[in-house]
Amino acid sequence: MTNDASVPNRALVADPDPVRHAETVAALAAAGFMVRSAHDAGSLAAALESEPSDVLVVDNDLREFLPRNSVPVLLLLDPENELDVAALEGWTIADFTYRGQPPAFRVHRALVLIARAAERTRRRSAAESLRESLRKVSAAIRSTIDPGLIARHLVDGIGEALGAEHVWFTTFPDARVPQVRAEWNAPGLVPGVLPDELTDDIARFALAERLWAEAEVQPLPKRTPAGDSGGTGAPGGAWAPSASVVVPVGEGDLVLGVIWIARPDTAQEWTRAEIGLIQHVSGNLAYGLMQSHLIGAQQQVMYKLQELDQAKTDFLTTVNHELRTPLTSITAYLDMIRTGAGGPLPAGVGRMVDVISRNAERLRRLIEDMLTVSHQDTSGDLQLSRVNVGTLLRLVVSTLQPLADSRSLSLTVTHAPGTMTVQADEAKLEQVFANIISNAIKFTPDGGHVAVSSGITSEPDLVPSVVVRVEDTGVGIPETEIEQVFTRFFRASNASTAAIPGSGLGLAIAHDIVERHSGRLDVESVLGVGTTVSVRLPLDTES
Repeated sequence: MTNDASVPNRALVADPDPVRHAETVAALAAAGFMVRSAHDAGSLAAALESEPSDVLVVDNDLREFLPRNSVPVLLLLDPENELDVAALEGWTIADFTYRGQPPAFRVHRALVLIARAAERTRRRSAAESLRESLRKVSAAIRSTIDPGLIARHLVDGIGEALGAEHVWFTTFPDARVPQVRAEWNAPGLVPGVLPDELTDDIARFALAERLWAEAEVQPLPKRTPAGDSGGTGAPGGAWAPSASVVVPVGEGDLVLGVIWIARPDTAQEWTRAEIGLIQHVSGNLAYGLMQSHLIGAQQQVMYKLQELDQAKTDFLTTVNHELRTPLTSITAYLDMIRTGAGGPLPAGVGRMVDVISRNAERLRRLIEDMLTVSHQDTSGDLQLSRVNVGTLLRLVVSTLQPLADSRSLSLTVTHAPGTMTVQADEAKLEQVFANIISNAIKFTPDGGHVAVSSGITSEPDLVPSVVVRVEDTGVGIPETEIEQVFTRFFRASNASTAAIPGSGLGLAIAHDIVERHSGRLDVESVLGVGTTVSVRLPLDTES
């Protein structure tokens, strides 16, 4: 069918009766049609393939040669012919007239068919345009988690897509969705007057709940505003809606809100297609509001956790500072006492000073561990440089040797031949080895042995690595607890039972630092036999 009114309609007449054929062609031509002719099945097929037509006027004897398509078909029948309704339904638009009726009647029926086809095309185009417009509304709803914007996208989009006068939306109090309300009014119109069914909170909820349970909408009839006999306006200049519909918004068994849409007097009745599309949008609306509420709640929890984490960090930093200051004074006075600044020490006092000194050192390390933990998640980048692992280990072992000697422990260190260099933050790597070796000393009974060794491993398909192993003959760790040793403040049950001092931070800190160096820390232990801690770091191949 042509869209340009200045272009004549095109008809194809297929009739084996030459007299009737000529009459039909003449009548259609007189009515302004461009007419083509066919007299049998062969010429009909050729004509159908050659160019399109707006209507087909076909004798019933040639019906079986017609394709099933969207071109309107007018069949010419004899009164005694049995009308095959199923055959008519095979064509999108079809009608019939009797062969003996005047040619002018055939022209009239052909024009009616063309008009029906045009209206069908218009409706399909309008439905597709509406579907696309509401698809954009759904996409806009899904594009944000702001409940206010979601409601705004809904009322604006529906109002413009449906050519409405007013769109109004509200949610009901519900823990699953935020409380939100929005309204849209066509340009030049003041806010609409809500129908009686929606003015009361209880009645509004009851209506929406019933509609949601029945999976229906509620069309509201045309109304004349009170005090206005002409029906043109409401008191105060507000225009009252003439035809509107109430659409529930819900999820599962519970209703969450309601949409009210009012259209002008001139609008057609609400179609099922329109209602279906609006219901589809309301489904996306419910999902979007629930998601926004859930994500908003999660964000609030996250903000609270961040505040708590910052408060924890600030607290630890303050406590560390407050502890470090008196500890510095204590250790300074201990050093002065040892050097004789206060005079000779009475017999037995030297051992007391040693005990005080060792516990002061334990307190200093605990303070440093707590400070490290508080900064683990907020510390900046590593200060990388080439670090000689052998040299670093010797430094750490020499620092901890007095602690081992006080327990009559054998502390040894051995290295594979050659230089082993890694790219690392030297201060943090020193902290790793200090924590691991001091742990081994602490958990090994008097007279035991702690062995530190290092070497290079080059396994197939793996980057060459430096491996440091710290083996002790200590109390060991229960097999069921090995996986927890990297958890902050976790202490093995046998350590607590034996009253071995510690904070449960050493391995957690070491594990975090090693992972930040793209390395790996492993623990193997046999209860009552000993523990082996291995640190694997990528070898600096340029060394």
